[in-house]
Amino acid sequence: MISLSSQKEVPPEFRYRTELLLAVVAVVFIFLFGRLFFLQVIDGERYTYLSENNRIRLKKVPGTRGMVLDQRGQLLVDSRPSFDLLFVPEDAPDPENTLRQLARFLGRDESELLKSINENKFRAPFEEIVLGKDIDWTSMVAVESHQLDLPGVTLRSRPRRSYIESGMAAHLLGYLSEIGPKQLKMQKANGYSMGDEIGQFGLERRWEEFLRGQSGGQQVEVDALGRRVRVLHEVEDVPGNNVILTLDKDVQQTAFEALQGKEGAIVALDVSNGAVLAMASTPAFDPNVFARGVTAEEWRTLMTDRLHPLNNRAIHGQYPPGSTFKIVLSIAALEEGAVQPDTRLFCAGSMPFGNRVFRDWKKEGHGSVDLHRGIVQSCDVYFYQVGQRLGVDKIAHYARALGLGEKSGIDLDDEKPGLIPDTEWKKKRYGQPWFPGATPSISIGQGYVTVTPLQMANMMATVANGGTLYRPWFVRKVESLDGTVIREYGPEVIHSIELKETTLEQVRRALSDVVNSGEGTGGAAKSQITQIAGKTGTAQVVEMRGKIVKSEDLSYLLRDHAWFVAYAPAEKPEIAVAVIVEHGGHGGSAAAPLAKKVIEKYLSVRGQTPPARETLARGQGATGAN
Repeated sequence: MISLSSQKEVPPEFRYRTELLLAVVAVVFIFLFGRLFFLQVIDGERYTYLSENNRIRLKKVPGTRGMVLDQRGQLLVDSRPSFDLLFVPEDAPDPENTLRQLARFLGRDESELLKSINENKFRAPFEEIVLGKDIDWTSMVAVESHQLDLPGVTLRSRPRRSYIESGMAAHLLGYLSEIGPKQLKMQKANGYSMGDEIGQFGLERRWEEFLRGQSGGQQVEVDALGRRVRVLHEVEDVPGNNVILTLDKDVQQTAFEALQGKEGAIVALDVSNGAVLAMASTPAFDPNVFARGVTAEEWRTLMTDRLHPLNNRAIHGQYPPGSTFKIVLSIAALEEGAVQPDTRLFCAGSMPFGNRVFRDWKKEGHGSVDLHRGIVQSCDVYFYQVGQRLGVDKIAHYARALGLGEKSGIDLDDEKPGLIPDTEWKKKRYGQPWFPGATPSISIGQGYVTVTPLQMANMMATVANGGTLYRPWFVRKVESLDGTVIREYGPEVIHSIELKETTLEQVRRALSDVVNSGEGTGGAAKSQITQIAGKTGTAQVVEMRGKIVKSEDLSYLLRDHAWFVAYAPAEKPEIAVAVIVEHGGHGGSAAAPLAKKVIEKYLSVRGQTPPARETLARGQGATGAN
């Protein structure tokens, strides 16, 4: 009998296949284990971060900046709600297609939106790309109504700076914009980060630490499209402090409107303490443009504008003071005894000196002139002779004592000092002695002399208050949201000038008659509600020397600057004003009426409308060349 084996022998081919299969399975398992080890151990932290951020986002909530108000609590600067358009490419399956869809919905250029991906390719994962700031209502509706078609596209609400009257006080209030890389390096320790806004100019920059609010944050759960599902945790933002100014909004508005269509500046100061009541400069700019994000084209236009709208002419403009400088000469001459009130000098319409002839604005001359008439009718020849008697160094001494030729110290950027020349300056600047032939030009505010409108307003305030020179200031206090005073400011005396009472009396009486006598050059400033004291000035831009200018544009640029400086009421001064109208021509006709408007508005705001006095009932008066 033949026995059969209980086990069948396994074919070699089947054994080989089994071993190969086991090897493949082993390799696959090794690969899967290695991949899992890499994902969970080696690169686990990164993927944990990405997965969490795909579900939970940290949203920064910018703090609202404090408000800016005038001295009567009227709003000048506030913050309004606005919406930014954001995009997170990681939330979109096809980011480029999403942006193309968005461009169609918004009517924007595709390439403009697609470019944003390349420009932000080095950003952190899930960091938002800003596609638009302060978008309009139509765009908001388009995004919200097509949210399912726009994965990764969201809207963010944030406070946006709002300047109530646009450019009315732009140069003093300043503007803010997004912090730059260089600023961020310096400010990072103070809690700033990319995308934050910071004051760049004027009040916004100087009082940044008080106006700036503290940012808050939200821990937000989002869905697969990046849309907010719920807020998991929130840290409230803290609004900034409010800043109350010494400005009066109505007076500021009047000054700004008076300058429309002109290049120039108006400064109004409180005579008793140097507080700025108004500071207007034109042409101006709209700080709201910077608040929403100035474009490259808008910035280029501002920078290339020949009228320089970003310049604050009140503190940056340096002009010859023209005949307004005769106030300095009058005070210096009386204090030094160079002339007495009754000293008479003759004006024949010109004065030869050396190889030059210095002319008066009045061709036929003024005849025999004393100090009072010299100021009232602005006789150039009279002051040529007074200047020769004083000498340039004494003129310079009194000019600087009245605040000219030096920075006033106001808390604004890049204030210019102007220039008051003397023998030491000439030697240092040119290596030459002072020649007497240069003094007559200095005596009527020409030649090397330059001043700023703020300096001239401060000079008039000093004359009006009896000789106290204050540092101009424009912030009264800083308050928290609940009204608690954080910081308070007040007047600061730079120095006091000891002037004889007779000197002040003579000069003040003459300045009053410049406007009110009917014979002075400032009759256009005569008011029916108060008595204004002032001085006109016509500052020669360039000496023509018989040249004929045919071009209308060039003729305008060669036209003299028009000045008027004043204070009021004449008998008890409260407000001092300086007006400069570039290329305006005669100070009496171009600048004096603007000062009158500002002064009358100030008195109207304060409820001071006294009846016309006998002194105001005289004729309107002349408006001479000076």
